[in-house]
Amino acid sequence: MTLIDKISDDLKKAMKSGDSTTVSVLRMIKSSIKNREIEKGEVPGDDEVLDILSLFVKRSKESVEQFTKAERADLVDKEKAEQSVVLQYLPRQLGEDEIRKIVSEAISETGSSVPGDMGKVMKTVMAKLKGKADGKLVNSLVKEMLEV
Repeated sequence: MTLIDKISDDLKKAMKSGDSTTVSVLRMIKSSIKNREIEKGEVPGDDEVLDILSLFVKRSKESVEQFTKAERADLVDKEKAEQSVVLQYLPRQLGEDEIRKIVSEAISETGSSVPGDMGKVMKTVMAKLKGKADGKLVNSLVKEMLEV
């Protein structure tokens, strides 16, 4: 079963159960998938759907930060609830130690040793971590490990 099929099935279940938060989030996701389909002229594969979901999570985390600064607990709670719906469809997020190991391997593979090689390392690492880690965390770890 593809991710698109799973999202569609879960949307139907959420509509039947009356879970308005899940319905709202899944409709936004389906809309984004449809937009990507129109752009590309073909149905997106699971990798592209993971990209869309990762983008939702990234935006959600940024919104939580902004709402927290603005002391809007009501919006923080709403955003976190929506974020938890999206996270169900992403692979398990890796911890910092696991990411460090992958970054270290990528540095060895690319033969990188200076901060100027960051682009090569990031490209290699992000291909391996597709949807499994936050890009900001990966970026900071790559930067840290190349400067040492």
